[in-house]
Amino acid sequence: MSRRPPVYPFTAIVGQERMKRALILNAIDMRIGGVLIRGERGTGKSTAARALAVLLPEIEVIADSPFGDDPHHPDTWSDVVRERQSKGEELKIERRKIRFVDLPVSATEDRVVGTLDIEKAIQKGERHFDAGVLAMANRGILYVDEVNLLDDHVVDLLLDSAAMGVNVVEREGISFSHPARFILIGTMNPEEGDLRPQLLDRFALSVEVHGISDAAERMDILERHIAYEADPESFRRAWASEEQRLSDQIAAAREIVDTVEYGRRDLYTIAAMTSNLHIDGHRADLVILKTARAHAAYHGRTYVENSDILLAAELALPHRLKRGPFADAQMSMTALEEQMEQISSEWGQGEEQTVPSESEEETAVKKKANP
Repeated sequence: MSRRPPVYPFTAIVGQERMKRALILNAIDMRIGGVLIRGERGTGKSTAARALAVLLPEIEVIADSPFGDDPHHPDTWSDVVRERQSKGEELKIERRKIRFVDLPVSATEDRVVGTLDIEKAIQKGERHFDAGVLAMANRGILYVDEVNLLDDHVVDLLLDSAAMGVNVVEREGISFSHPARFILIGTMNPEEGDLRPQLLDRFALSVEVHGISDAAERMDILERHIAYEADPESFRRAWASEEQRLSDQIAAAREIVDTVEYGRRDLYTIAAMTSNLHIDGHRADLVILKTARAHAAYHGRTYVENSDILLAAELALPHRLKRGPFADAQMSMTALEEQMEQISSEWGQGEEQTVPSESEEETAVKKKANP
């Protein structure tokens, strides 16, 4: 049986910096809620998604659990592991690479969430659960190509799990739950149809990718792919040090992301920006905060700066703007920096007096940013 060639290195991908940054930030903090990558074929969407999985550090899991339970967070354990612990069973720990789970467009609800064996439960009083895609993807990457062609109900299930971090299956009064926290990466070609606005809003971040027009960069792409196809192993070894550097940077950012601090001025900047742009709901505000904290951690900082908020807004707002084509919304992002300067000026002129002085609001946001 022939071996599959090694995955193309993430750091060898030419250009597409916005897409790569969105993926990296989700890798630092899965609670951000995933990324939707829109663009024509041949722009590196699937290559980047698969390369990210190889890049991420190994994780510790409870052995023999199909859900990849985190031994250090008992509050997130699946019902299976809780039962094993209650019986006094020793929970062994092992290390493994994170999983990259590819969801086919034809996937059904049962294939995604898993199934309960009702017959066995009634006859023997046992809960038997056949794990689905969400179980396999826990603490890993769930990749959905052509997400716009997936059944809307299935997309809802994926987005619900990505937001809640848990999958609960209930049948005939019997329930089973397991952790389902993953990096959701959806890709699509807008020429083949779009997602409903309600589903677009559920994706935390979005980027639009285009073919690179710069001749020098296109030549780099050609040379690298020729070298990769000629000798994949050697090509990967040539990029190994760059891959390790980025992997270490992501691991370090994961360690400090929960300690990244932000102030009321930062919260006001985010709230004023989304208010000025007439963004519906409050999901975008929370996404910007989480993404800004991850970006600060990526740069080794434990505090948020305006540059973090600006980058987060550029990733979180395009698909939520009430405008026409996606490209038009993308172009409007150029005004964000000017808006931030104006908001900062307002704050400095006493605008903070209009913001409630109590700390409950800030505490609530922190809790939502760190569920």
